[in-house]
Amino acid sequence: MKDIFSLGELFERVQLQSIFSDGKTFVDCTARVDLSTIRNLYQEQKNKPDFELLSFVNEHFDLPKTYSTKYISVTGRPIDKHIEMLWDELTRQREEKDEEQTSLIPLPHSYIVPGGRFREIYYWDSYFTMLGLQVSGRIDMIQSMVDNFSYLIDKFGYIPNGNRTYFLGRSQPPFYASMVKLLSEDMGENILINYLPQLEREYNFWMKGIEQLNVKNISVNRVVLMPDGSFLNRYWDENETPRPESFKEDVEIAKDVIDKKKLFRNIRSACESGWDFSLRWFKNENDFTSIHTTEIIPIDLNCLLFDLEKTIAKTYQLSNNNFSAEKYIIAANKRKEAIQKYSWNTESASYFDFDFISGKQKQSITLATAFPLFFNIATKEQADGVAKFLQTNLLYPGGLQITTGKTGQQWDAPNGWAPLQWIAIKGLINYGFTEFAKDIALRWLNINEKVYTNTGKMMEKYNVVATDLEAGGGEYLSQDGFGWTNGVYLKLHSLFRK
Repeated sequence: MKDIFSLGELFERVQLQSIFSDGKTFVDCTARVDLSTIRNLYQEQKNKPDFELLSFVNEHFDLPKTYSTKYISVTGRPIDKHIEMLWDELTRQREEKDEEQTSLIPLPHSYIVPGGRFREIYYWDSYFTMLGLQVSGRIDMIQSMVDNFSYLIDKFGYIPNGNRTYFLGRSQPPFYASMVKLLSEDMGENILINYLPQLEREYNFWMKGIEQLNVKNISVNRVVLMPDGSFLNRYWDENETPRPESFKEDVEIAKDVIDKKKLFRNIRSACESGWDFSLRWFKNENDFTSIHTTEIIPIDLNCLLFDLEKTIAKTYQLSNNNFSAEKYIIAANKRKEAIQKYSWNTESASYFDFDFISGKQKQSITLATAFPLFFNIATKEQADGVAKFLQTNLLYPGGLQITTGKTGQQWDAPNGWAPLQWIAIKGLINYGFTEFAKDIALRWLNINEKVYTNTGKMMEKYNVVATDLEAGGGEYLSQDGFGWTNGVYLKLHSLFRK
């Protein structure tokens, strides 16, 4: 459905009355006729004595198919074999659908979905899924997924959160350059040249509006003018309305808030970060309405954009265009200096997000501190500090905890997530902390294997503190499948268990 809000009252009633337990179900439905016809039929029938909302929806919409949570490994099947079988289970082929009747944005090539309620491709999930596809020798699927993301960049000027129309207006952590570089490990680095136009379009999306910045207007879209004249970036969403897929939750959160539009944009912007939700984005860690994502300079985002600048520069060098390469080298060096200036905390010997409105670093301890190691931004001395910081604050029996705060949000304690384990482990390896990296990896592999033995499933996230308990928190139940967990497991297993 190109504009789910075009259903007006029908949409709001379905979502607010919780006709489906998950708000994402309705927006993923496929209409059997065009939306305007359904809207007119609803207006004609809604006041009839025998009108039933659920029956009306079932009559005019096909419910979305979900990856089966009943897909469990045969007893005794090795976990790596289970994951290999899951690649096919989680694969979606190119679909020819009427875009007026579904929210799904058709993609030209096959792709891997995460699993569970996540029936579409997701931007940053896909990089970590690709790590496992590479181990499995599925370079063809990596290529297909990179080409799908290239298609989205060409179509929209950026990669949406996922290939759904209700995700338009926001992206996710920009791992596109990392994906292309991963593909180049098997296809040769000259393949970077093939994707140069899309790499630059991706960069231009994140830097859109930079020419409008001045001392009276320090932020536009996703780019921010810092006090020293440097430019850094933030997460941002083009919209300031409740998310269609979480409409009821957003409306209820905003019930007593005066500036609802600001709240909705900050909620949506946190979704662009991929960390939805975490105390990382709150002024008061126990108050969701204090969310202020758009006022924060995130460590991870700016490290990713540093890498994007470096990747574009390298690609221009491969194309023998040193003039253009130099422009991006200068931009990357300036960004690196700004990250060090605004995010490094000497006293704590770690990296923190920066609140550019208050002019102060955030105090929240988060695993995002590992990104400068992953992208080789930190000095050796800084890496030493981060390694000790991780060991002291975030290391638990099941791996690394995402933050230290117990807010009930899924991107907070006591949960651990596969993508951040990989970022930290690889970052530590980059600086020679191989034994510490191995320790974390084995803890993570062990909890994955323990849960798999008990349930036959790979999970979206894990409780790394009390490894006998399931992870939880957030707007929906913990999902199984699960794309990025599968990918990171195979990658770590190939490095530390073989």
